[in-house]
Amino acid sequence: MTTYEPDPRRWKALAVSLAAGFMGLLDVSIVNTALPSIQKDLGASSGGIQWVVSGYALAFGLVLVSGGRLGDALGRRRMFLFALAAFVLTSTFAGAAPNETTLIIARLLQGFASGMMTPQNSGMIQDLFRGAERGRAFGMFGATVGISTAVGPVLGGVILAVFGDPEGWRWVFYVNVPIGILAFALALRWLPKAEAPARSLRGEIDFVGIMLLGVAVLGVLLPLIESEQGGLGGLWWLFVVAVVFGFAFVRWERSMVRRGRPPLLDTRLFTSTPGYASGAAVGALYFSGFTGMWLVFAIFFQQGLGYTPLQSGLAVTSFALGSAVSAAIAGRLVPKWGRKLTVAGLVMVIAGMVTVAVLAGQDPGAAAGWWFALPLLVAGVGGGMVISPNTTLTLECVPTSMAGVAGGALQTGQRIGTAIGTVVLASVFHAVLGANGGYPSALTAAMLCAAALTSSALLLAVIELRARRKRRSLTEREEAERAAADSQRG
Repeated sequence: MTTYEPDPRRWKALAVSLAAGFMGLLDVSIVNTALPSIQKDLGASSGGIQWVVSGYALAFGLVLVSGGRLGDALGRRRMFLFALAAFVLTSTFAGAAPNETTLIIARLLQGFASGMMTPQNSGMIQDLFRGAERGRAFGMFGATVGISTAVGPVLGGVILAVFGDPEGWRWVFYVNVPIGILAFALALRWLPKAEAPARSLRGEIDFVGIMLLGVAVLGVLLPLIESEQGGLGGLWWLFVVAVVFGFAFVRWERSMVRRGRPPLLDTRLFTSTPGYASGAAVGALYFSGFTGMWLVFAIFFQQGLGYTPLQSGLAVTSFALGSAVSAAIAGRLVPKWGRKLTVAGLVMVIAGMVTVAVLAGQDPGAAAGWWFALPLLVAGVGGGMVISPNTTLTLECVPTSMAGVAGGALQTGQRIGTAIGTVVLASVFHAVLGANGGYPSALTAAMLCAAALTSSALLLAVIELRARRKRRSLTEREEAERAAADSQRG
């Protein structure tokens, strides 16, 4: 067993990786605000402009596991630098796009680069930190996820306000370039170097597994993304394809383990790693509830109340602020409170969602942004107590050699949860609106649906809390029996 020697540059390395990860996660949502400007400037179609958003999300979700495995096999520093360089180049490509088709291609490539870069963050935290420091590091990671998810519309609105029409939208992408170049230079200096892999790329990477998993994830995400444009009816058969390829993937990965070959995703992560499967499920269900509500809020504020994109983004900022602060604090409390933090946080999120639903039913009119600020702050504080502790607890028993792929799989579940939640909440919102229920009633129904999805995550978190207590009790008993046996032998 090797002795852990903390790297003196570990906090600087974390700051650089989180800054780059923030850019990648931010680009999932920041473009939403710029879509009308892009459509006007490029003369893009409605379907094409939607793919500027969904193409990035699709490519991002497709390569998370593969990117994590490549980081495990080839070294996280190497993969991080490669993916960051690709992200900067593709951001430049997107900003300079002369037409709709070029922009969609650039966004797909940008999504691939970001999906390769993101799992290196959780992998580096597993490598560089131990004990209470790891909780603090994951707290910062959770704050990054929470802020980037909620602040995108606000930053997009600010950039458009500063640079104006018709081409101000290009700076939504160009802003990544100077930040990315600085992060690359600092990463070269601060990220620890890893030993060269003992085997070749072909010997380390499961290319068949990459193909099987890629088709399975595509079969889930593509129809969900297309359903936002009314295209689910023609693509339902892809869910069947996803099931078939998912089953084939599991069988293939198990055969790789039996033959002593390195799998893409060792299924023992889910069957033999304590807390991993349940933690991943909690994360996926939570993301289906809380990320789906941002689209609903944007429609409610902008179409229902006539808010500008910037005003709409500012109206939900209290959630981002609460999430950022509590995630950083909760990360420090994980060693003491453990899964209790997740349970308490989910209760607060549900309370905030239900309160917004009740207030929306009162039809507050243009003052809705002020009415919702406090319950969204409560929900945000709760959200910060979910993301970082759940990530820490889910990955705590994962071997560092599989930290990248484990983090990638965890985030793939979150991406799928996001896609499902967005479709479900938007469908409920539009169904109530189409039945002449009005915008306040539509928001009430959508928020109650979000609360129901989050409640399923709460149920799983409570089950895992009890399982952790049982595992701890068994461990303490085994240690006591071992100590008694040693004393008898002595």
